[in-house]
This record gives sequence, structure tokens and C-alpha cells, in this order.
Amino acid sequence: MVLPLTGVGRERSIVVGNANEAALRACEDHANWPFHTAILSGPPRSGKSLIARWFEASGLGTAIDDAELADEHELFHAWNRAQAAKRPLLLVGRPVPSEWNVTLPDLGSRLGAALNLGIDSPDDAMLAGLVEAHAAQRGLALDEGATTYLVPRVERSFAAVEALIAEIDRLSMERKAPARQTIWREAISGHEPEQGDLL
Repeated sequence: MVLPLTGVGRERSIVVGNANEAALRACEDHANWPFHTAILSGPPRSGKSLIARWFEASGLGTAIDDAELADEHELFHAWNRAQAAKRPLLLVGRPVPSEWNVTLPDLGSRLGAALNLGIDSPDDAMLAGLVEAHAAQRGLALDEGATTYLVPRVERSFAAVEALIAEIDRLSMERKAPARQTIWREAISGHEPEQGDLL
């Protein structure tokens, strides 16, 4: 499943799979959040910012991205506003909350009471969805069998899939050639193709 979002100048989407489905369900079930607040964390390029935008655009509540870098007093006041208005507050950060360098004691205790949501590593089905989504976002037409070939060979991470599709796109444009297996193989191996690949 894909949740569409309108990006700046291009269409973006959230690929829903094993890694983020529970977190998204919890976002929709915000009425049961303790103190109307949840904290979402996850690995790089895992769609945390997109989820924050989706959360606000869907009218579910207020979201603060890169919350671990925000001014602590601003976060403290945002937490208090969420309680007063009973409006859900989603704080999004890369590390888990226990790794945030919080120096304001009152804020630390409030963050400790929030619901913790996490994004895990993608499984094969989600990796395939990510390959297709990143290719579509770039307008890259992958030859048939791309996901079957790429998924077993790519590192199991959101960032790795995004980087791989970017490299396939670069090579395809550089070679002025369709994104077929020769280019997939070169993108994965990271070296120039053998002479036989050029034939």
C-alpha cells in the first residue's frame, strides 16, 4: 500500500510495509496516545519526515520534525498546548528518545511519558515497493524483473535502496541506455562493467 503526498514539484509517497505499518496504525489511533503525544524514530531515509507531513496534512494533529534538534522550551510549550487543546502531537526524530540530549528536566519527564513509535528494517516485500516507488519518483522505467533481481542483492535499509535507484538512474542517463540488468549489476557492484557487459 502507498500513501500519496504532494511534494515540492513532484509527487511523493509513503510505502507502507512491515517496517512502518504499526507506527502508521498508531498514528491513526491517536485518541489512545498517553498525554496526546507520540514520538516517532527510525533509521535514515525511512520516511519519518513524510509521515510527519502526512500526519498534519490528514488533519490528525500537529507534527514537529527533527524534534531532537528543536529548542527545548519550544517543545515544552508544544507539549503543554497539546494537553490544553487535546490535539495530538507527533514528535519525529532520528534517534530513539532516550538518546536525545535533553537538559530541561520538565521536558525530559514529559517526553518519557509519550508513546514511543519506531520504524524497523524493511522486509523483501517492502524493499520491492521502495524500489518501485523511488524509480517512479524519478521517472525511471526499470526493465521487467527489476525487483526480483535487485531485492536479494541490495542492503536491507531504506537509504541503500534510495541510493541504488539513484545510481541506476545516473548510469542509465550517462549511458543513454534503458535501465536493464547490465546497469543494475554495475550499480550494485560499484565498478565499471566488464567487456562482455558492453556487448
